Amino acid sequence: MYIVTAEQMRSIDEHTIHTLGIPAASLMENAGRAIAEEVIRLCREEQAHGRAGRMDESKRGQTRAHTGPGDWPGRGGDITADSALAMEQPGDQQWYMLIGKGNNGGDGLVAARHLVEAGLGVTLVYADAPEALRGEAAVQRDAAAQLGIPALVHGREAVDFSRCTGIVDALLGTGSRGAPRGAYAALIEAANDSGKPVLSADVPSGLNADTGEVFEPCIQARVTVCLALLKRGLAQYPGASAAGRIVVRAIGIPTRLAPEHGSSVRLLTDEVLRRALRVDTSRLRAPDGHKGTYGHVLLAAGSLPMSGAGLLSAKAALRAGCGLATWALPAALLPHVIGTVPELMLAAAADGDSGEWNAASADAVLRLAESRDVLATGPGLGRFKGDTDWLRRLWQKTDRPLVIDADALNMLADAGPHGPRDWGKRSAATILTPHPGEMGRLLGISTPEVQRDRIEHAARYAREQGVTLVLKGARTIIATPSGEAYINTTGHAGMATGGAGDVLTGIIAGLLAQGLSAEQAAAFGVYLHGEAAERAALLRGDPSSLLAGDIIDAL
Repeated sequence: MYIVTAEQMRSIDEHTIHTLGIPAASLMENAGRAIAEEVIRLCREEQAHGRAGRMDESKRGQTRAHTGPGDWPGRGGDITADSALAMEQPGDQQWYMLIGKGNNGGDGLVAARHLVEAGLGVTLVYADAPEALRGEAAVQRDAAAQLGIPALVHGREAVDFSRCTGIVDALLGTGSRGAPRGAYAALIEAANDSGKPVLSADVPSGLNADTGEVFEPCIQARVTVCLALLKRGLAQYPGASAAGRIVVRAIGIPTRLAPEHGSSVRLLTDEVLRRALRVDTSRLRAPDGHKGTYGHVLLAAGSLPMSGAGLLSAKAALRAGCGLATWALPAALLPHVIGTVPELMLAAAADGDSGEWNAASADAVLRLAESRDVLATGPGLGRFKGDTDWLRRLWQKTDRPLVIDADALNMLADAGPHGPRDWGKRSAATILTPHPGEMGRLLGISTPEVQRDRIEHAARYAREQGVTLVLKGARTIIATPSGEAYINTTGHAGMATGGAGDVLTGIIAGLLAQGLSAEQAAAFGVYLHGEAAERAALLRGDPSSLLAGDIIDAL
């Protein structure tokens, strides 16, 4: 499933109308009908459950993305594809349709016609004078008036939200920028304060369709009917929380146009892994394979105060399926971890009694890397004198795929915003796995600034520095040097626990050792990491109790 910006959607829309010859009126009609069908679906859910509830799986289309166990229902929920719904009598319902003056308002007006036809009570609530509508939206305004659909205009008549059972938000579409003002702001605030279920057309009004930034005020939707293609802002937080359950509905625009008009971002699903990335998600193994077949990971990680980080990464690499794993660690730490994972080989790579790394240990790591297939470093490494030069030597002197995480990312950040580029292009794959704070240090910006547009920051850094980048967090982003990016759909909030990122480093390294490319290993590793966390949370019974080691055990 491709994900688009507002500008890409506008270009696709114009191509569909002016080049393919599909009339704008037809697209608006399809959009409005899709919105109406989802209103009726929501009505039935409300009747069946007596409250906001999650959709019966038997009535849902194919699931594209999901929240994990323990996540708040309706706060960044499921993303599904088409599922047609017959227009049947839904019972006694009174819906207010909040209508803006653009095409989003036109979609709402079409939906109003279909809802009236289905037997619902409908009242139009215009944010602007109806005369302000233009083009296809004006045509739909006139049709609604001819049908005698009741209408109110904000500022002219009082709007009593206590009289409705639900609200359709068709105020502001993808072209909106900045915080809503005037009548739009007043209607958004009133809708949110009403306590009634709100269904948004395309994107919740007040949400940045590209970044997911939530302005004040912003509609808090129960359901968002995303039209034609998923918008970037709905796939990122906090936008996903404001959108509620997201349903992507086809309206006659060919989805294959997305990459032709600049979209290089996809929702990471099992289908995308198998078909686009050519990953064998079944993880089948050759019947005549042996431990050498599946590669050897070298992990340079851990220090006396943070030995667990290295242990988690090493064990995760083995669970991910690599044939062998060696943990390189300071000599003073080695006696304390012997036998903790019997399958794991240990190698002293730093001298001294401190249990810490030193700059001279780079030579030992490089010697060990010569007979291994992948080098991963960072978890629990700590900081030490000369550490940035230590990392630079590994970067420049080994021809093995390299995974950089945690403290090693901070060393890289100390090399400056162009560190990777200044150190030279590596012949082998390089994967960086920062959390938002580490990403901010790499870019020289604040963490909140990173979070304001995660996709763009990750994609630009990966392109400019020639690395594969995994920006961790809710809806982890995988960005590649070629400009492709993927937004992960697995996992849950219980993964916010120490060591979970160290586990991911090990999983990615283990997949690289088995011959996957950087793009494949990063994407599949993130997906597996989230899936394992979901299974672990179900076994625990409470996601809040999840430990990083539980994720390894569930791989």
